[in-house]
Amino acid sequence: MSAAPQRALPLAGFRVIDYSHFLAGPYVGRCLAALGAEVIKVERPGTGDAGRQHAWFVGDHSGYFLQQNMGKKGLSVNTKDPRGRVLMKKLVDSADVFVENYRPGALDKLGLGYAELAETNPGLVYCSISAYGHTGPDSHRAGFGLIAEAKSGIMQMVGNPGEAPPLLRISLGDMYTGIHAVAAINAALLGRVKSGRGQHIDMALYDTLVSMHEYAVQCYTLSNGQEVPVQTGHDMPNSTLYGVFRAQDGDLVIAAQVDDAWKRFAALVEKNGGPAGFGSDTRLHASAGRNTHRVEILEVVKPWVAAQPVAQVLKMLDGIDVPAAKVQRIDEVLADPQIRARGMVVEQDHPVLGKIRLPNLPFRMSGCDTSITQVAPELGEHNAEIAASLGFDATQIADMQADGVLYSK
Repeated sequence: MSAAPQRALPLAGFRVIDYSHFLAGPYVGRCLAALGAEVIKVERPGTGDAGRQHAWFVGDHSGYFLQQNMGKKGLSVNTKDPRGRVLMKKLVDSADVFVENYRPGALDKLGLGYAELAETNPGLVYCSISAYGHTGPDSHRAGFGLIAEAKSGIMQMVGNPGEAPPLLRISLGDMYTGIHAVAAINAALLGRVKSGRGQHIDMALYDTLVSMHEYAVQCYTLSNGQEVPVQTGHDMPNSTLYGVFRAQDGDLVIAAQVDDAWKRFAALVEKNGGPAGFGSDTRLHASAGRNTHRVEILEVVKPWVAAQPVAQVLKMLDGIDVPAAKVQRIDEVLADPQIRARGMVVEQDHPVLGKIRLPNLPFRMSGCDTSITQVAPELGEHNAEIAASLGFDATQIADMQADGVLYSK
């Protein structure tokens, strides 16, 4: 049976101006490019996006930049020059979406704020990403994902009691805000079909991380302020048994918090060296009872897991359909057959670096392939092409290149 024909990507025909730097904004642009939009990465002359100076490096190429800017065209323009401002204005007037992640008010000074751009392009969907948003007493303050993670209450709940919380080691605030921005942009584009007008989307890293609390906020508000979630270490005391356990040769996670799964798990432990009656103890057959007797349960489960290799524990739990997994290193993740089967590593041909492998996006659609094969642009790589698409002739383009209005590496 032949494969179904590939349809056009859903955002084909839309033009996006990515006037952002580092992570949250560039990630939005990368997602929109994967969904088919023409994304034009606009960078300042000279150094370009600050992400170009962020590790990991191969030669003078940043893997950080390569990952978040694949699939885009590169424009580097000096907007302090009148010709650069004219080019930028024409570019924005031709666009459907504008993405920026500067401190509120910064782009207003350059004539690139939403109010001014919407005067000549009322259909523009303008997405701002900042630490605190464009309103409120902290809107003027600078910030990064780390700041939002600390202020949101998420960091305070992670780690062992009495110890400083660990660094999360992934940019949760940037990436989660970024994908919310992608959703908001697509909703605004859909709404534009009926209204004919775009709008300003105001995304804040702090807002987004507060919205992530699936438990802590309602735990506090519904208990009238009596219950404040705290650090609990390696398991969740209100969801027994759900946590991280150390085996002979590594760590694994076990999710036996659902009543039926717990009964199967407890019976398995009793059958394979655990204490008599552990599986039939009716006090533990419901969630409330397990939470009440959590310490007793951990005193049984921890040594039971510790006495065996990870693979043996996982084999037994898989046999009774109790969710569990090894805590994997990144090399193990990349070698995982499931990740390979899902195409979660994309291979690209880089003109300087040769074959490079980077994380793919998790979009899977029945009618089209969203994997990006086009590498991130060199600084100003598509200057001439973009300027020509805006009506500038060859002489004008050559003059702007000679004068540094259009900059390329």
